[in-house]
Amino acid sequence: MNKAFKLLASIMAVAVLVFSLVGFTAGTARPDENIVILYTNDIHCGIEDGIGFAGLSALKKELQKETPYVTLVDNGDAVQGTLIGTISKGSYIVDIMNEIGYEYATFGNHEFDYGMPVLDGLVAKANYKYLVANIDFNGKEKTFLDRTAPYAIKSYGNYKVAFVGATTPNAITTSTPAFFQEDGEFVYDLNKSATGKKFFHKIQNAVNAARQEGADFVIVLSHLGIDEQDAPCNSTNLIQNTVGIDAVLDGHSHSVIDNQLVKNKYGSDVILTSTGTKFENVGKLVIYKNTGKAYSQLINKDEYTKKDPEITKFIEDIKASYEAEVMKVVAKSDVALKIVDGSGVRMVRNSETAIGNLCADAYRAVAQADIGMVNGGGIRANLPLGDITYADIINVHPFGNILCKIKTTGQQILDCLEFACRSTRNVYKEGQKAVGESGGFQQVSGLKFTIDTSVASTVTTDTTGMFTGVAGARRVKDVMVEKDGKWVPIDPNGTYTLASHNYMIKQGGDGFNMFQNDELLIDEGMIDNQVLMTYIVDILEGNLKDKYATIEGRITIK
Repeated sequence: MNKAFKLLASIMAVAVLVFSLVGFTAGTARPDENIVILYTNDIHCGIEDGIGFAGLSALKKELQKETPYVTLVDNGDAVQGTLIGTISKGSYIVDIMNEIGYEYATFGNHEFDYGMPVLDGLVAKANYKYLVANIDFNGKEKTFLDRTAPYAIKSYGNYKVAFVGATTPNAITTSTPAFFQEDGEFVYDLNKSATGKKFFHKIQNAVNAARQEGADFVIVLSHLGIDEQDAPCNSTNLIQNTVGIDAVLDGHSHSVIDNQLVKNKYGSDVILTSTGTKFENVGKLVIYKNTGKAYSQLINKDEYTKKDPEITKFIEDIKASYEAEVMKVVAKSDVALKIVDGSGVRMVRNSETAIGNLCADAYRAVAQADIGMVNGGGIRANLPLGDITYADIINVHPFGNILCKIKTTGQQILDCLEFACRSTRNVYKEGQKAVGESGGFQQVSGLKFTIDTSVASTVTTDTTGMFTGVAGARRVKDVMVEKDGKWVPIDPNGTYTLASHNYMIKQGGDGFNMFQNDELLIDEGMIDNQVLMTYIVDILEGNLKDKYATIEGRITIK
């Protein structure tokens, strides 16, 4: 066979495959009973929020009385978000999902938050199958991917439905980048590219394989979202750049989408739907027996209030177990770390504190950043001398702020510090009263500086209290950055990586808006108490010793 003939044959083969995929739309085959796909996304450990797991189970059992074909799936971000996830590193959520009878799931970016060995254990524990088509691995260590598949096909009588998994390529930056590395090199490839073509190709390959295997209907379990920040690899772009998909059940952007029709690459309608977050809705996709056509709808928490008493009891038993678990000793310290002084006056909002140093170090270490910052208003409890429990750590950071890491400039760091210290006085108390307090006062890691309180603050703000600039002399002076174990002056024109949380970095909390346009290297990774937990338990190996016995002169006030 000559080369020209081979090329022509290859082109014809591709054309036949594409033609068959384009022509193969829902409705060419019909199931013998209605097929119901129940779907959830972005549960974020909200086990009793909205409809909740008990309501979901009741709904599933109700539908099983109408049709034998009921399948329950999840589209990611189930195992992280509240205390039950933090305490068990997602394990309790998998227990509940097993009990209810999930069959398939894909990975959200927050499934990676506990690290790959933990994720491997969660995948092994799950009675349901995790699906993902766009993650490649070239490392040496054992990986959770060995337990996954790009797609799965389920038969409902003679009718076959394929489920394909798609995880956001941004998971590397929206979780913890170090978890995707071995020896400092990335070994997980989520097929991100500037155009999205690599990603679309991966999903298309899985869809093609499922179609060739006889799938009558193809559903993508997607954790991509519709936000522009996730383009080009968001769910609408996926649909527009592929063929052969009938429905995309989406997650990640917490969007509420009932039954949106999006045109695929060749102009055919594809269903796009998403439930929001924390069980505000449950999704229901029906493939009808009389037509073979599909329709999706959302069942709202206010519309469906029934609960499965068996699942309610199952959850209550788990809650009882982890309420005991929170009192489990996970670390020790040779010193007490306090947000108040010996007379009970709060210090953490107006001066350097040992517990503030610990919290800032945690952000910096976990995110592998040049600088770590935590607002004093977000540090809410002491850590005791001696035994430290889960509850002690969680109580320090109770708000659920989420780790972010950005690339920023020295000048923005200087502006941040000037803004943070605008109320600081040369004493932190007068009698039994704290003075010069600000919830936005920054506890820092990788920095040291002096606050000259003889200089009146010249910070300017708008009418809402957001930072607008510095009009005159600066009171924050002698700012130094730690580099290679040495202290060097900060370079206003230099570039630094900063770890903090979404409240300050993205939301402009306390008026800190100077970072909102910076490049995000970690876009909402771990929740704050998980950051502190990881640092204390894993990095410090559960023993603070006397590491934070005294403050270190990171912040000098004169």
